Amino acid sequence: MEQTISTVYFYIPMQVTILDLSGVIQVFEEAKFLGFNYHFQFISNQSTIKSSSGLELCSLSDFSKTNPTKHDIIYISGASSKHIIESDEGQPFFDWLHRANNNKTTICSICSGAFLLAKSGLLNNKECTTHWDFLRKLKTDFPLLKWQENTLFTKSDNIYTSAGVVTGIDLALSLIEERHGKQIANQVAKGLVIYKRRHATDEQESVYLQNRSHQDEKIHIIQDWIIHNLEEASTIEQLAEIVHVSPRNLTRTFKKITGVTIAEYRTKLRIEKAKSLLSNSDYKVEHIANLCGYKTSKQLRLTLEKHHESLPSEIKNKLS
Repeated sequence: MEQTISTVYFYIPMQVTILDLSGVIQVFEEAKFLGFNYHFQFISNQSTIKSSSGLELCSLSDFSKTNPTKHDIIYISGASSKHIIESDEGQPFFDWLHRANNNKTTICSICSGAFLLAKSGLLNNKECTTHWDFLRKLKTDFPLLKWQENTLFTKSDNIYTSAGVVTGIDLALSLIEERHGKQIANQVAKGLVIYKRRHATDEQESVYLQNRSHQDEKIHIIQDWIIHNLEEASTIEQLAEIVHVSPRNLTRTFKKITGVTIAEYRTKLRIEKAKSLLSNSDYKVEHIANLCGYKTSKQLRLTLEKHHESLPSEIKNKLS
């Protein structure tokens, strides 16, 4: 049976952020390599666009000469924050977006590209997100939006928004999974050497970077050790010995500097590792529990149930 040809339209604004554009292109390029029928079209309101890094993109097609269908995808890349927030692409562009929306075209924004969707009115009364640094501006300027804080990407009917730069890749992989299944999405991720597939509900700031805005070298050493030894049931005494301080001093200093206890920090990391393994491996729950430092799957289930609302549906199904 012949595959439907889907065109991915990449709308490129002035001062476009190159990774916003190139990361998504590479995801669909990998899907093409696996045999799926994607055609690329690079469009804008000008034939030549200068990126935020100074690289010029030429021979771009006029968006108004295209007519996306329900099989197609539109990606609106982000740009330098000042330009995209203050720019006005003009009513013809917004009318074009509305026609695509009426055709049930999949419409996606990356990072600050959400501002163009918001200006068009397509995000009114819809869940959406953008980079954490732009959320306040988005909320203030467009009060009808159902903005979502600290999430990687959102889906509202046929309209998707993503948080910023690399999350465009996460969203593209999610679209590949919707269209072709989880196995193909994982093959694409593997081809791109992506360490971990992230879900829409994952936080914008990686758990591995959280609680590390300090300069205490010994606490950094302890945090690194915990990250790389989550399967270990280490005691406070053993951790204190690593950095040659007393257990009491380590306990007090860790909480003061990071804002969480060692136990709380380790639990956050174990939950993150469990979510990743449950989503991206075929391991049994019992084995995953052991890899995350729990003696039984029951211990892991009880821990994850406390964070049930933030778990993707596929993980909830595995645990039920």
